[in-house]
Amino acid sequence: MINPKQIKEQTFRDRIKGEILEFFRLNEDTAWSLNQVHKAFAVRDRSTKTLYGELLEDLHKNKKIIRQQNGSYIIDTVTQFVVGRVDHVNARFAFIVVEDREDDIWVNTRELNGAVDGDTVKVLVFPKGKKGTTRAEGEVVEIIERGRKELVGTIEILPNYAFVTPDAKKIFQDVFVSKYDIGDAQNGDKVIIKIMSWAEKERKMEGQVIEVLGKAGENNTEMHAILAEFGLPINFPKAIEDEAEAIPVKISATEIKKRRDFRETTTFTIDPADAKDFDDALSFTFLENGNYEIGVHIADVTHYVLPETNLEAEAFKRATSVYLVDRVVPMLPEKLSNGLCSLRPNEDKLTFSAVFEISPEAKVIGEWFGRTVIHSNRRFSYEEAQEVLDGEVINAETEEVKATEIAEEEPKKKGRKKKTDEVAILPNFSKELLTLNQLAHKLRDERFAKGAVNFETVEVKFNLDENGKPLGIYQKIRKDSHKLIEEFMLLANKKVAEYVFNLRKTEPRNTMVYRTHDAPDPEKLKNFSTFAKRFGYNVQTEVSQISTSFNALMHDVEGKPEQNILENLAVRTMSKAKYSTDPVGHFGLAFPFYSHFTSPIRRYPDMMAHRMLQHYLDGGQPLERAPWEARCKHSSEMEKMAAEAERASIKYKQVEYMSLMEEGKVWEGIISGVTEFGIFVEITETASEGLIRMNDLKDDFYDYDRDNYRIVGQRNGRVFTFGDKLQVKVKECNLGRRSMDLTLVGNDGDGKRKTKPSHRGDSRHKSKSSKSAPRGDRRSKGSEGRDRSKKRDR
Repeated sequence: MINPKQIKEQTFRDRIKGEILEFFRLNEDTAWSLNQVHKAFAVRDRSTKTLYGELLEDLHKNKKIIRQQNGSYIIDTVTQFVVGRVDHVNARFAFIVVEDREDDIWVNTRELNGAVDGDTVKVLVFPKGKKGTTRAEGEVVEIIERGRKELVGTIEILPNYAFVTPDAKKIFQDVFVSKYDIGDAQNGDKVIIKIMSWAEKERKMEGQVIEVLGKAGENNTEMHAILAEFGLPINFPKAIEDEAEAIPVKISATEIKKRRDFRETTTFTIDPADAKDFDDALSFTFLENGNYEIGVHIADVTHYVLPETNLEAEAFKRATSVYLVDRVVPMLPEKLSNGLCSLRPNEDKLTFSAVFEISPEAKVIGEWFGRTVIHSNRRFSYEEAQEVLDGEVINAETEEVKATEIAEEEPKKKGRKKKTDEVAILPNFSKELLTLNQLAHKLRDERFAKGAVNFETVEVKFNLDENGKPLGIYQKIRKDSHKLIEEFMLLANKKVAEYVFNLRKTEPRNTMVYRTHDAPDPEKLKNFSTFAKRFGYNVQTEVSQISTSFNALMHDVEGKPEQNILENLAVRTMSKAKYSTDPVGHFGLAFPFYSHFTSPIRRYPDMMAHRMLQHYLDGGQPLERAPWEARCKHSSEMEKMAAEAERASIKYKQVEYMSLMEEGKVWEGIISGVTEFGIFVEITETASEGLIRMNDLKDDFYDYDRDNYRIVGQRNGRVFTFGDKLQVKVKECNLGRRSMDLTLVGNDGDGKRKTKPSHRGDSRHKSKSSKSAPRGDRRSKGSEGRDRSKKRDR
């Protein structure tokens, strides 16, 4: 029970301690003995003198003041303290990531003093060389803010208590749960626990089960666990669903009159075959002057989601849809995302449009922005559009499609049942698609000529059965139909940003939400160039040559075993794109101004862009920047969370798939990373990454040579370095940790696959440096790319 007297005493002590510290700060050049401090504060009675002595010792222990050899005290103006975020990269040490500081601070796990991954902490930075190294090292002296209050993991129930093993890879200790705090959890369940007390010295974290997700290992349980691990929602609150359901479906004639009418203009969508939210459509008209009118029509989400509503608050909170391997967790309820706002064929839909007059040379002659109404004539899948581009249906203006293939495309008519052998005649728009494709190629060539960087990263996709079990892994190939849509979405995003910026020529400029991307860090470029050379590729690091050099590399690696590794490393080398009100440009796309306008169903910044654009079309004055910048920052953070959850779901399915493979099978792989505790190997066939631990290299003791990204045998001189090709077997698949241990074929450590949880410890092998070499970068950073399920930069 809380004792009010103790609280009052502690408050009094803290106040006096603050006064003493301020006294030393004001007299920073003077050393003071304990008696001199007593006199300065007019302290005379014995108990108060004792208190001051204790508080001086506290300040000394917390490294606020220094006790000199003669026993006097002086303010510490030399010791450096910084505030940063804990990145607990392995069980033995962590890095403290400090904003605007080039190097991270290495901290031994013992000196984290109870801090865990994600916490914001204050760190005492040791002088370089104090511990015999040249890197920055430190010790956590204060935990400023906990990064998480809940954890997701698997519970093991014992007779008198339980433990939860966290799913988060960077939490290296189990959480103790009292038998009274287990709730309805059963042994082996995946649960969410609330942290009741944090670890301190030898004492473990303690928690309470607040939700049972289901039996660990079941697909639905694991996907929900991934969402919960990253603090992402699983369902919409009932109040949000009810508010969405209350929105009228019918579009009024009054609303249509306010808008530019494109319902008689040829219009279609091109999306993945399994997509349900169609947030963009293209319209096409051949003009008499030989040019083309091309409309980029975007779902008018902000017509339905109004400011100061529950729907608006929920959209902002989520900020993005989340795409896991087997599901989409939408930003908006289904009534909006798959219904009112989805540009389905044969339905009138409200849109916000960017309409361009474009010449056959792909030059923009004129532009118009505003609210519209459209009526899509057809929904293409990427595959169907590609068939037209490939000439398979080029000579016909229509094509026959079985009713079962278009049942979802047409509005449902009450009382009507479709026959399975019914055939529909759909327009294929071959002339329009071929023309759009020719223009897209020219727009793309122009981007690259101006310095855009071509990142065609490999997308890993899965064939899943009805229970979510992976039956196969394949790599998605992007063809012209994908690139066609992407180019026109890029054009719309660029032109909207340019229009808003140029609308006002004097300061203050119009505030706008921009998608920004800085030039890559020179040191990271140098590291990547070194990596690429190990595969025989030459990458220039001068800023003026980056795009040409990277584009040549992307072309040269296509279809080769090292393609996935180098493409992913190239992306990590680039700066991370983010949202900002500061128009600093987009390096990767070579655009001076760029926004996100084309996906408001699944991205909150696009909703922001719509509102801001309409404000300026209505003649509004520049918006106050601060509140919009805060929304940009939140959106960037949520985008990162969603991307991490997506990667976690892919990793889980990769490990699950590998666990189902024939035991003892030999796999071809490439070394994708070298650390002091082992070597990471990417299996070429499945793009799955596993670890050969140092302890499993039985033929020798290996030293870690960080500077050369390799390990070297002490006796046999054998070298393993980044890019080497190896043959491996799967030793152990740990679904709970989404990790895979491998053994090297031909090494004495070759063993059978295990199913028990993987080790958390590190190796007994020697290292020339205690900081592990990053695989490109410890923290995933990438430039603009596509959405895994749709078009990320559209």
